[in-house]
Amino acid sequence: MPNLIRLLAIGVLLCATGTSIAGERFDGAWTTKLTCPPKGSTQGYTWEFPATIQSSSFRGEHGAAGEPGYLILMGKIADDGNAKLTANGVVASRQYARGVFAHKGEDYSYDVKAQFKDAEGTGTRNEGLGIVGRPCVFEFQKQTNAAAVPGR
Repeated sequence: MPNLIRLLAIGVLLCATGTSIAGERFDGAWTTKLTCPPKGSTQGYTWEFPATIQSSSFRGEHGAAGEPGYLILMGKIADDGNAKLTANGVVASRQYARGVFAHKGEDYSYDVKAQFKDAEGTGTRNEGLGIVGRPCVFEFQKQTNAAAVPGR
């Protein structure tokens, strides 16, 4: 019986270690590039901002919290790299935002369907009915130690 318990304990430890390694696969510093093309009279834009993945939780921010032009992108990444991220932000300018209520300083939110690989990823904005939304795309790039150090 003690051998059975020992084998079970070793099996549990091996499974836990494997889960931990898979769960930390994406962890590190990332760069996020968001590109929203022009649509109708609304101008397009591209933002690039830093993000961090820790314990498979993604968090990226552009701008200052609560101020026009702010965006926070958050969500959990599955072991296979699939993720549903949520974007919450504050409209920067009417010329870059779509919709009747899209005025400078107004809050907005949308979902992003993303797929991560070891050092890169892509995502697309949920356009809703397509009347207000537009097909914004995300590119994610994991930073290496050399890339994260300024001046190298």
